[in-house]
Amino acid sequence: MKLNGRRESSNVEDRRGKGGAVAGMGIGGIIIAAIIAFISSGGDMGQVLSSVSEQVAQGGVQTEQVDYQPTPEEQKLEKFSRQILAGTEDVWAQLFKEKGWQYAPPTLVFFTGAVQSACGNATSQVGPFYCSGDQKLYIDLSFFEQMDKQMKAGGDLAHAYVIAHEVGHHIEYSTGLLNKAHQQMRKVSEKESNQISVRIELLADYYAGVWAHHDQKNYGSIDNQDILEAINCAQKIGDDYLQKQARGYAVPESFNHGTSEQRARWFKRGLERGTFDEAPTFDIPYEKL
Repeated sequence: MKLNGRRESSNVEDRRGKGGAVAGMGIGGIIIAAIIAFISSGGDMGQVLSSVSEQVAQGGVQTEQVDYQPTPEEQKLEKFSRQILAGTEDVWAQLFKEKGWQYAPPTLVFFTGAVQSACGNATSQVGPFYCSGDQKLYIDLSFFEQMDKQMKAGGDLAHAYVIAHEVGHHIEYSTGLLNKAHQQMRKVSEKESNQISVRIELLADYYAGVWAHHDQKNYGSIDNQDILEAINCAQKIGDDYLQKQARGYAVPESFNHGTSEQRARWFKRGLERGTFDEAPTFDIPYEKL
């Protein structure tokens, strides 16, 4: 991505070094947590964080204040993240203005190891997430290294997609859709709740694509290689892909984020159209998602 000269957002909290070292969570628990909320938690984030926190607590959690010194690579990722967040602010402020609305941007929180949010305590294992309770998105920058080395899903737009997806959940919250969806999820069966969660996640993917469309239009920031990297990332975080990686098979009834094909397709749809549709993933039958 071409980001030279782009402004950096000031809507950032740096809590790195203020969390703690987390112990006692085996690789099996980490994989399960990753499947539940690998990239984001547009479903009931409070339940996800509570579940993961409980798993960690069973093994023990140690918290301590440390003198955090970011590496040069982390400093680059911090600047990159601030620039991407600023780009989402510019795009969504304009799109909201066109509807006669005012956009209140979320805050990006950097943390290391573990963090406390209004949705509960979380560790880095849950991946980046958005909490509607405080309208903040949380990320341990080491996640980008995991994307690059472990998931083989790196690249500038792939990294930006992660942030833009979480901002997408903030858009859902800002329009009132997220709260309505969560209320509905509490009234239906687990299968139906999972289907609503999939709709939420795919809508955030769509909004990530909408942002990319307008960022490219405004700044000429994205090339074809960037797009391929972002699509590869979307495919690597599909429920079917993650479940097959973890246990060798997939259980469609348990999907709560969408398949690899769905996630890539909805991101591409937003990228191609650039239209701020408020609920396209809720307007069609589930089997046609």
